[in-house]
Amino acid sequence: MCPSPARRRSHRSEPKPTTAMAATHPTTPAPHVLVVPFPAQGHMIPLLDLAGLLASRGLRLTVVATPATAPLLAPLLAAERPDGAVRALVLPFPSHPALPAGVEMAKHAPPTLFPALIDAFAGLRGPLRSWVRARSDGPDRVVAILSDFFCGWTQPLAADLGIPRIAFSPSGVYGAAVLQSLFRRMPRREDESEDESPISFPDLPGAPAYPWRQMTLMYRTYKDGDEVCEAVRRNLLWNLESTSFVSNTFRRLEDRYLAAPLADMGFRKVRAVGPLAPAADAAVNRGGATAVSAADLSAWLDKFADGSVVYISFGSMAVLQPPHAAALASALERTEVAFVWAAGPTAPLPEGFEERAAAGGRGVVIRGWAPQVAALRHRAVWWFVTHCGWNSVLEAIAAGVAMLTWPMTAEQFVNARLLVDELGAAVPMSWGGPKAAPGAEDVARVLDAAFGRNGDSQWGNVAAQAKELAEEAAAAVREGGDSWRELEELVRELRDLASEPKERGPLTGQNSGASEP
Repeated sequence: MCPSPARRRSHRSEPKPTTAMAATHPTTPAPHVLVVPFPAQGHMIPLLDLAGLLASRGLRLTVVATPATAPLLAPLLAAERPDGAVRALVLPFPSHPALPAGVEMAKHAPPTLFPALIDAFAGLRGPLRSWVRARSDGPDRVVAILSDFFCGWTQPLAADLGIPRIAFSPSGVYGAAVLQSLFRRMPRREDESEDESPISFPDLPGAPAYPWRQMTLMYRTYKDGDEVCEAVRRNLLWNLESTSFVSNTFRRLEDRYLAAPLADMGFRKVRAVGPLAPAADAAVNRGGATAVSAADLSAWLDKFADGSVVYISFGSMAVLQPPHAAALASALERTEVAFVWAAGPTAPLPEGFEERAAAGGRGVVIRGWAPQVAALRHRAVWWFVTHCGWNSVLEAIAAGVAMLTWPMTAEQFVNARLLVDELGAAVPMSWGGPKAAPGAEDVARVLDAAFGRNGDSQWGNVAAQAKELAEEAAAAVREGGDSWRELEELVRELRDLASEPKERGPLTGQNSGASEP
């Protein structure tokens, strides 16, 4: 739900930032872009990956962080780049009456506080405006803002500064359009007591519909007039005024949603530059230090035959309910399928399950951040039980691993439908979400079929489709590929901005009259 603050914020101080240089500027300054990630690992990781690609093409970047998120910038800052520079602009996280002290990232907050996190982060608007203006007449002039789509407040900021803002979507185009559509049209269910009541999306190709219970919690708990809820909606609607969108996807994956401008994306151009999934050796500590090293996990997987292991993860934010964890654990023991389960530090696994799996030598449970890219690209891993968070989806696709979908919240049901119904690269494990756990027998039946124990050749077709998508993904980011060309065009546009005279006011068509959040 959207927690209302105890009192209205009347003033925000503008803290003094600290700046860490990662490279030396060239004699002739390259275009300088301000990058604003949202403080959630699933949002930061792909935007930092994109920042690395832009820096490797000679752009200068200043990446905004807070003390809690600054460590995630370490791999980006440490990379050697002869052409370009990356700096970290570390600002104190703005206080918010609905957030407990010390909560600065999504992983530190329950899902009910996610809207307040969006609202609180908008408190950086004032400090960033001062920081950019202080550099407006020098070689460090900022020519554009590239920011996460949960940072819609950077749109009026950019308008105030007279520079363009490019909205980055860590989700696919389909998932982002569904979210934007919800807050743009505000559809309601016909029967307020019926969770299966359909919500349709008439402006999207095929006019898809989903049951109410599969809509993001942030929308289902929206309350008219609630300050935090209204701030979230305002942030998302500002995205529709951005210059363009950049999405972590590729054309073969979502061509249906990239073929023409979408009303739910403000009819803006969407650049598909993904998948932003690095090679396994470049993904070390991507998203933070891992609980087990990629080398150690790979050594354990080396004991298994090709395509004999299932990898399991429900992402960095979802915590399985005990019935879900029990059903999956029981199914793994019944089928004796070899597995790696990135369970996180708090997953409520059945008593003794981890010890039995370790003793039998056929399973490992990772309590913490896992080297997922390395695991998915190991020859032994054949299937991926996933919540269908977009980063996980793209990492699996890049690795050619077919998915067993088990969506829980956010846009995950949309992603699962794309994978299962449109792409044929996944098979559903469960559509029940967090409230309806499948039976252990049902989960075991899916696992048995996935590893060919029931003679159903259709499962092999799904795995083959996943391999084909991996080839398409590799082709998209290869020199001359669709995503490679989109990235090159983005860089060219940013370079052109650096050669234009500095704007003295908001860009034409942008609204600079929005109130300070």
